[in-house]
Amino acid sequence: MVYTPAFSANLPLNTRFVDVPSTTAGYQRLGVDDKLGLLWFAYTQMGRSITPAAPGAARLQFAEGLLNQIKQMSYDEQLQVMRDLVRKVSTPITRSYGVLSINTKLAFWYQLAELMKEGVVVPVPANYQMSREASEVLAAIERLDFSQQITVLRNAVADMGVDPLA
Repeated sequence: MVYTPAFSANLPLNTRFVDVPSTTAGYQRLGVDDKLGLLWFAYTQMGRSITPAAPGAARLQFAEGLLNQIKQMSYDEQLQVMRDLVRKVSTPITRSYGVLSINTKLAFWYQLAELMKEGVVVPVPANYQMSREASEVLAAIERLDFSQQITVLRNAVADMGVDPLA
């Protein structure tokens, strides 16, 4: 099963996203499911590069408990957890996520994408099409250099969950 963004190379992409702050802002303006879809595409396209780029990835053991809890849930519950993380709904899982380091959050979403590919975690629906706005943000991420791409993804995942200490 192949998932593809809804944009075409023949369509002119909006050029308002030209740097990390504007690309991050574009991501933040997306709806919940588009944010999740964009992360899926970004991680599946860049995933092998993301993990070594996250120096805190070795601390993934701090997120293992959360990942194990998610693996035990039904697909509907898993999707709800992901949506709750994006929406910043206060739950035990979103609060536990909120205390993770940014690099561990980056590695958490990478591992979640891997579990989605394996079918352990709810996959992106076969008929899912990103909105034009999400496609533009993904295209903007692809145009950034690697360190900028990682920064946008870090900004995206850092802004999720609930920090119980804040």
